[in-house]
Amino acid sequence: MSQSTDPAVPADPADPAGAIAAGYAFTGPALDLGALIWDGACLPDRRIRIPLGMLNRHGLVAGATGTGKTKTLQLIAEQLSANGVPVFLADIKGDVSGISAPGADTEKVRARAAEVGQEWRATGCPGEFYSLGGIGPGIPLRATVTSFGPVLLSKVLQLNQTQEQSLGLIFHYADSKGLELFDLKDLRAVVAFLVSERGKAELRGIGGLSTVTAGVILRALTAFEQQGASEFFGEPEFDTSEFLRTAADGRGTVSVLELPAVQDKPQLFSTFLMWLLADLYAELPEVGDLERPKLVFFFDEAHLLFNGASKAFLDSLTRTVRLIRSKGIGVFFVTQTPKDVPADVLAQLGNRVQHALRAFTPDDAKALKATVKTFPHSAYDLEELLTGLGTGEAVITVLSENGAPTPVAATRLRAPQSLMGPVDAAELDRAVKASPLYSRYAEAVDRESAYEKISAEQAAAEAAAEAAAAAAEAEKQAEKEAKEAQKSARRAPKPDPSLAEQVVGSVIFRSLARSVGTSLGREISRSLFGTARRRR
Repeated sequence: MSQSTDPAVPADPADPAGAIAAGYAFTGPALDLGALIWDGACLPDRRIRIPLGMLNRHGLVAGATGTGKTKTLQLIAEQLSANGVPVFLADIKGDVSGISAPGADTEKVRARAAEVGQEWRATGCPGEFYSLGGIGPGIPLRATVTSFGPVLLSKVLQLNQTQEQSLGLIFHYADSKGLELFDLKDLRAVVAFLVSERGKAELRGIGGLSTVTAGVILRALTAFEQQGASEFFGEPEFDTSEFLRTAADGRGTVSVLELPAVQDKPQLFSTFLMWLLADLYAELPEVGDLERPKLVFFFDEAHLLFNGASKAFLDSLTRTVRLIRSKGIGVFFVTQTPKDVPADVLAQLGNRVQHALRAFTPDDAKALKATVKTFPHSAYDLEELLTGLGTGEAVITVLSENGAPTPVAATRLRAPQSLMGPVDAAELDRAVKASPLYSRYAEAVDRESAYEKISAEQAAAEAAAEAAAAAAEAEKQAEKEAKEAQKSARRAPKPDPSLAEQVVGSVIFRSLARSVGTSLGREISRSLFGTARRRR
């Protein structure tokens, strides 16, 4: 680290090394990257630095595997922390956690420090450790499906452009209906409803969304959940402003996202990193250019972010990188070659640290030539230099304090002062459990949302349908029983007539009835009905 205000090294045309070093003699706070290499020699008094205020102009750390990219980002991160700037690092291989512990004072470290004129002192940084959804060691990071959004989710689901647009319509439908999409089962419930018999009428009201496309999205979601991805989505959603914290002593907190446990899900973790960056952009206010950044975000394995990306995704990413500078955020992409980064993004990366490249194949040679073309005019033969750099050496150009590119400088980098390797697993676990953030994010919460609401509506609809069916069945049964009763009545034998019915139905009675109008008939009739004659 350096906050030196050393006067600029005088530029001498007869001294190319001095002319290069003069471009790095800044007056304000700056980070020390290393010592200039010229004509095969390391010059410890020719310091290569980067202005602290220019780190929000973004950067690129590139180089072949094993050339020292991880140590470079560790070197920059620990100096940022010492200057009160919080840092975010993605730890893909599990070897960055050592940034929280003092480094080991080895002979190799002392030799490197002597070569570059470094006063090396073992120093760890204040750190926080995170994991995606609690998979692996660390405080769980989760995002709600709503905040993740259709563009990012389409990338991890590997949807094509048409399907991505259709997913956007589904998000719009859920929002208009008050169906909260907190986790994957919420989104799956909405899509399943739209392709069901009850939901097809709703589907017709969403312009451009076909049943076939909705079915494809549903299958992709189901497969995604079966891969264990449901752990990454839900509540409590992580508040990305936690990355902006500083320690009690004023040093910036280094937030390390531990990713070894999800190495087999590169599309997911690279896209999740993009969500973190996009969320910071959405939440932070405009601040313009600051003396020091609010946060520097290192995007490791950046090529994974761009693989298979849709135009909408790339447009959103480019816009975020371009505009987030004014929010006080610096972004460094870490990858193998500059060609891994789209030209529109690469053009916005003002600070470059290029480690060695290999030229073993025609494709390697082509990538080497393309990389050389991305650098300003140089006093070096860059094609030869880039293939001959040793581990921990790089070609550097940064933005000066006035925003102009510095001369290209071959540099032997300083040794990190923190531990170059992972910390002990038990120590890491203790650090995670001791964090005040652990209790806030450790336990997942499942509030009522789209899944519960749709399930409740379906249950109510099914209950109503069952009740209607039961009523119809009861009515049908009643009609059936009534018809059976009528049939039974017609089939039943008539009972024997009573004595009165026999008398009334007899021939004699009928004869008597005909004469009922006569006096004799009236008397007989009365006798038969048991009535007495009235006396006159």
